[in-house]
Amino acid sequence: MTTKIAYIGLGAMGLPLARHLQRAGYNVTAFDLDANRADEIVALGGSKANSVAQATRGAEVIITCLPATPHVEAVVLGNDGVLANAAPGALLLDMSTIDANGTDRVAKACAENGIAFVDSPIGRLVLHAERGESLFMVGADDGDFARVEPLLKAMGKDIYRCGGTGTGSRMKLVNNFLLLTIAEVSAEAVALGAKLGLDIETILKVTGGTTAQNGQLHTLMVNKVLKGDTTPGFTIDLAFKDMTLAMTAAAEQRMGLPVGAAAHAVYGAARASEFSNQDYSALLDFACSNAAIVSPRTAA
Repeated sequence: MTTKIAYIGLGAMGLPLARHLQRAGYNVTAFDLDANRADEIVALGGSKANSVAQATRGAEVIITCLPATPHVEAVVLGNDGVLANAAPGALLLDMSTIDANGTDRVAKACAENGIAFVDSPIGRLVLHAERGESLFMVGADDGDFARVEPLLKAMGKDIYRCGGTGTGSRMKLVNNFLLLTIAEVSAEAVALGAKLGLDIETILKVTGGTTAQNGQLHTLMVNKVLKGDTTPGFTIDLAFKDMTLAMTAAAEQRMGLPVGAAAHAVYGAARASEFSNQDYSALLDFACSNAAIVSPRTAA
């Protein structure tokens, strides 16, 4: 078992995953810009680092779980970042959702420095991460996949090997494009139902019993916005970032995504509003605000 792991980035997803590793018997040294976030790892027997460099030194596996491409590149490629401090033969496991071209740049830099690299973005919601039920989309060669598979099993439930290096990031782009588009359509559908005078319980019951059933309405919204909870697990601002990644990738391939383009525009408008830093399930509240109606809530 790998004994020394650096975990960099303790956000809504990163912190529960780091907790699972520590509880599984790994020796986790955690770092986040908000130093207090690492206290939970210390309470479980792990360690807190004061910098990326301190976390990285001596680690066999360095895990990054960061918001966007610039953050990953700064942490990994910076003057006092991961590559400047990682021991030869260490492995970088990036679990961030970033531009696939950024993944390729980081992978190339790792290879040039004798550091193995795996991209493994995370699927499902924060509630699944808390319960150890995350899904992982992995891009790796055979040897590196064998190194990280036990860690992924400790952090989550389902592991999908998507291909070689970079395929995990590309699969996550496709996955998030689909789910975020569905989330916006679901928000509009519920807002339409409310405008037509239907109660939310009826909407959920009927759509849950037909092929309209979907995880964004019947899992995400039921557990978040419809309960009146829009505290961020994944913000509208980050959702816009992910939609932008998909639209950019499509443009690079000279293909259009017309429905996605419309959803992307809605996310852009929502992130320019007071909903920007709320959970992306608050798309429902944004849609209802635009329709001049009260956003529905389920019974307590």
